[in-house]
Amino acid sequence: MSDIHARGIRIPVVDRAMILNRRRFLALSACALATPAAAGVRHRWQGVALGADVTLTVQGGNAAAAHAFFTEAARGLRSVERQFSLFLGSELRRLNAIGRLANPSADMLTVLKAAGRVHEATGGVFDPTVQPLWQARRFGQDESVAASLVGWRNVQIGPSEVRLTRPGMALTLNGIAQGFAADRLAEIAVRHHLADVLIDTGEARAVGASSWMARIEAPDGRVMRNLGLRNRALATSAAFGTQIGPGGNLPHIIGPQGQAPRWSLVSISAPHALLADALSTSAILMTRAEIDSALLAFPGTRIEAIIPL
Repeated sequence: MSDIHARGIRIPVVDRAMILNRRRFLALSACALATPAAAGVRHRWQGVALGADVTLTVQGGNAAAAHAFFTEAARGLRSVERQFSLFLGSELRRLNAIGRLANPSADMLTVLKAAGRVHEATGGVFDPTVQPLWQARRFGQDESVAASLVGWRNVQIGPSEVRLTRPGMALTLNGIAQGFAADRLAEIAVRHHLADVLIDTGEARAVGASSWMARIEAPDGRVMRNLGLRNRALATSAAFGTQIGPGGNLPHIIGPQGQAPRWSLVSISAPHALLADALSTSAILMTRAEIDSALLAFPGTRIEAIIPL
């Protein structure tokens, strides 16, 4: 056992399952499978980013190396917040407020271009311009005006400016930015030469030679599958993991044409968390044939679990 102090709170590191009881129904055990690193101590850091709990677990190594990683990771998460948060004074917030963002960061361009690729592969189902429609549904407002503002074709992306061409448009990157954050932290872990790391930003990313045991759970708590996660990402989206609307009974994932979920849960693994995040979010709204077709555009992606409504 090892302790890491995070944000003034003493976090005990113990061998127990980390169960995420929010929109992602995914349990990740803190136990690496039988590997040389499994005999070492474990270091853990916990925080919050983009509205989700973040847990970083380092298997093996010394406390100083883990602490250096955690320090840089915290800075990386603050940078992600400054870029993609729907609140604060982020780049995304400025873009939504005035309809344009001058000199977008390289990270913003990376995420928007990736969103465009997933949009194309999913036949338009993945569409970050759904934000006005989501807000209208959240507050029980007339959706007709909001629906007219949805359309990825009205987003212009360039190195000097990102522009929303219709007044009133707004983006949400909640279906891709958490995955991007996990990938960014994975890059930091590699730079620190850490052998085995598990990153949980709401999406999971394993780094290193060890296989981390992942348990995918249904919304009712049933274990759907156990699998080893090694140098790979896993995202699990649940249609009713969060509920919105005046009555608090509507699914939080909606399509650009108001599509309702087709699945209760979809879990997708991929080489990168950004892809797993975006694909699991959009897959909730797609037929099985459409999901299979979309995954063909991204080698190494696959469905790990799927539950009908």
